[in-house]
Amino acid sequence: MRRIGAVDIGGTKIAVGIVRDDGQILHRSEVPTDARRGFQDAIQRIREMLRQAIERCGTIDGVGVGCPGPLDPFTGVIGDVGTLPGWNGCDLTEALGAHFGVSVVVENDADAATLAEYAWGATRTRGTLIYVTISTGIGGGIVQSGRLYRGVRGAHPELGHQLIDPSGPLCYCTISGCWESLASGSAMSACFHQTNPERGSLTAAEICTLAQQGDPLALRAVKREAHYLSLGLANLVTLFAPEVICLGGGVMRSSELFLGDVRAMVRSLCTQVPVEYTTVTLSALGADIGLLGAAQSWLLRNP
Repeated sequence: MRRIGAVDIGGTKIAVGIVRDDGQILHRSEVPTDARRGFQDAIQRIREMLRQAIERCGTIDGVGVGCPGPLDPFTGVIGDVGTLPGWNGCDLTEALGAHFGVSVVVENDADAATLAEYAWGATRTRGTLIYVTISTGIGGGIVQSGRLYRGVRGAHPELGHQLIDPSGPLCYCTISGCWESLASGSAMSACFHQTNPERGSLTAAEICTLAQQGDPLALRAVKREAHYLSLGLANLVTLFAPEVICLGGGVMRSSELFLGDVRAMVRSLCTQVPVEYTTVTLSALGADIGLLGAAQSWLLRNP
């Protein structure tokens, strides 16, 4: 049974673990990303966490890394990632491969999570699965018949930046009213503050807690979230007619507030495809989906 060193790099934290090829996590640790300390500082911390994990669990067969894009999944070179300032042009494959003497596979973090969901998630399909994470932003990936969908030159499709409402807020992607600017956790927080400044700045999680307590303004914010989340998902269903759409991310921890409405709205909007055969469900992999995705990315390229 093979063991993979798994590295999940995010804008807020870096998680490192050892994952068996059956999806069992043998060890896990994490540190704050603190990206402004620089790439080399982060690499030193990753190396040390991996070294400690190997001491506890034994040798590894390779290293899988999930990292926000843009990045080149075949060279491991990071592009201009807004949450990782100053890391542009840095090479994850070289930095980790030479140190541990094993092969390293780097994948976009949303694509990696999609691969984990396809391989080890609760809802299995041999057809098309779309994984969408709704948290600070919105991202996702697509697996079709076991193969990750890639765009031109291996590009990762940015599901969160599809245009939903041109009258919506301006996003850093330069589009006004993209899905992320309307339905992400950050969008929920920003809209609530704009319309209810006297309530102060509340996170999406805090707004959802208030909604569960019956707060009318928070319930209105949740209804708005359901509306815009449904529009983006309906586009994905109409474009790809997938067997499964799996939802993850921090906002979905409060899914009981709006998931029923989302499913109903998607069914009503998607009139040109057999939407009744698409399952919209929740990820069962939880907070460890990043580590599992990193491991699965390595396994797929090292059969």
